[in-house]
Amino acid sequence: MCRRAEEGVWPSLLVFSSPCNLSEIGPSLVASSKMWMTPKKSRMEVDESRVFRPEWTQRYLVVEPPEGDGTLCLVCRRLIVATRERDVRRHYEAEHEYYERYVAEGERAALVERLRQGDLPAVTPLTTEERATRAGLGLARLLALKGRGWGEGDFVYQCMEVMLREVLPDHVGVLEGIDLSPEITGQRILSIDRNLRRQLFNRTRDFKSYSLALDDQAFVAYENYLLVFIRGVGHDMEVQEELLTVINLTHHFSVGALMAAILDALQTAGLSPQRMVGLTTTHTLRMIGENSGLVSYMREKAVSPNCWNVIHYSGFLHLELLSSYDVDVNQIINTISEWIVLIKTRGVRRPEFQALLTESESEHGERVNGRCLNNWLRRGKTLKLVFSVRKEIEAFLVSIGATTVHFTDKQWLCDFGFLVDIMDHLRELSEELRVSKVFAAAAFDHICTFEVKLNLLQRHIEEKNLTHFAAFREVVDELKQHLKGDQKIFDPDRYQAVISCLQEKFEKHFKDLRFIKKDLELFSNPFNFKPEYAPISVRMELTKLQSNTNLWNEYRIKDLGQFYAGLSAESYPVIKGVACKVASLFDSNQICEKAFSYLTRNQHTLSQPLTDEHLQALFRIATTEMEPLWDDLVRGRNESNP
Repeated sequence: MCRRAEEGVWPSLLVFSSPCNLSEIGPSLVASSKMWMTPKKSRMEVDESRVFRPEWTQRYLVVEPPEGDGTLCLVCRRLIVATRERDVRRHYEAEHEYYERYVAEGERAALVERLRQGDLPAVTPLTTEERATRAGLGLARLLALKGRGWGEGDFVYQCMEVMLREVLPDHVGVLEGIDLSPEITGQRILSIDRNLRRQLFNRTRDFKSYSLALDDQAFVAYENYLLVFIRGVGHDMEVQEELLTVINLTHHFSVGALMAAILDALQTAGLSPQRMVGLTTTHTLRMIGENSGLVSYMREKAVSPNCWNVIHYSGFLHLELLSSYDVDVNQIINTISEWIVLIKTRGVRRPEFQALLTESESEHGERVNGRCLNNWLRRGKTLKLVFSVRKEIEAFLVSIGATTVHFTDKQWLCDFGFLVDIMDHLRELSEELRVSKVFAAAAFDHICTFEVKLNLLQRHIEEKNLTHFAAFREVVDELKQHLKGDQKIFDPDRYQAVISCLQEKFEKHFKDLRFIKKDLELFSNPFNFKPEYAPISVRMELTKLQSNTNLWNEYRIKDLGQFYAGLSAESYPVIKGVACKVASLFDSNQICEKAFSYLTRNQHTLSQPLTDEHLQALFRIATTEMEPLWDDLVRGRNESNP
């Protein structure tokens, strides 16, 4: 049976005596308690973040200098001050990518020996053909980033040819080796994707823990896709966020098929489900259905031998978009969408709508796409803009003979003003959640602050105090001028119910984060956390940590990631282990918003006939922070690809 650790320990942290029936408690409680269980010491015996490791010599061509401080590059003889693998790797990839061609083990060892003796192999300059290939690859990547079709490569070629004939006529010949035909451009996009995937998989194999973000709101033409993002943390506490895979939901309709596809992607990346610590999803039934949702199946698959359960939260992704369905009580969005279509098709670029149309086209182009238009209107910023020109819209509708009944409907106007204000508050929260690399603790603070804000708004509505409802207040003031003074303008209960619904959604979406709230607090502020409130397994380490003056000074001058990267895993195995888990939880929706923005902005191009493989390549290129290894691509192209 389970028992409390002792008085003073928060409810989410439990100690299990054997045997323990885990079914008697919620999965989130188990997750929180196991977060603090002592990890296997075989995985964290040495301080991996600061100690020079011998395998770096062949991998990154570096050695430990005689002084023992930093890392010495054998190629450029430059001293890399920081002794963290990410700094050494970045130096190698940025400065000495050429030496990646020495891949065989014996060849690599011979290269290291030559470099030790000062015999620097000559870097073979790129041939004319290789330079042309590299230029073609760079242009293909640029077309992908800008959402241009394969066929536009020929147009780019013609533009460069015209420019060179006029400015540098003697150099027109350099274009002869650059092939920008649609077929070759498509193949180069796939080559870049394979190169980026290989880099990602080389890093994922070193992840100590990771989380997945599952976004099923990607609609391309008539098909729905699931974008699977991964956030992982290696032994040096470096956080990596990348696109893992794209799954066509038309071909993987059932939850079983969908889960099989995700597990296959994890296996390809060399990742075990047991290393998964978090799941971030949208709050659609496909994801969080109580009995048949993907999250339930993934949690069952990801349970590790020490009963670690995956932390799940479903409010980060598309916060404004999906929350708008809960607060749009009068189908306001659908009505406004019809207005925008009329303005776009019959407004003839009227000056009063210039700002609105410019904002619309910057989001999803000039073509009217129903789904993209609807999603765009569900943002607080957009609704606020529409509200500011509502009188001009009414005059326009009158001029073309369209119905204006909504502008005389008191209830509809109040709902419109209320929706604008609530969505604006959600927009502020969504923007705060777009800030990455702050860790889940800071993100959860924003969530808690917003919930306090909802309580305040609830009380204000009850008191008919519209201080924080600017648009709603404006509508009410206008209605007061046209209605009799004793006539009721709006019903507070109607809007209190909407806010209550939103509060319930937030409570449900972030329930798991509440269970590990104390864990997040300890992670974000270990020196002010009272040891008597911590679990028994971490008290000794926490006491030792708080009494270490050097660590306190490091904590004050470094960010959290740097601090925990330098923390000795040998001296603080439990704290280091839980820090690794917390750091791998998604702390923002930035990468998902980047993909969604790319999709809506280039909807027309992406709706052209594309294979799922090409679509995945485009999303990866648009969202990655990695740089393609161009020399590898050029060499691979010369060996086998066109």
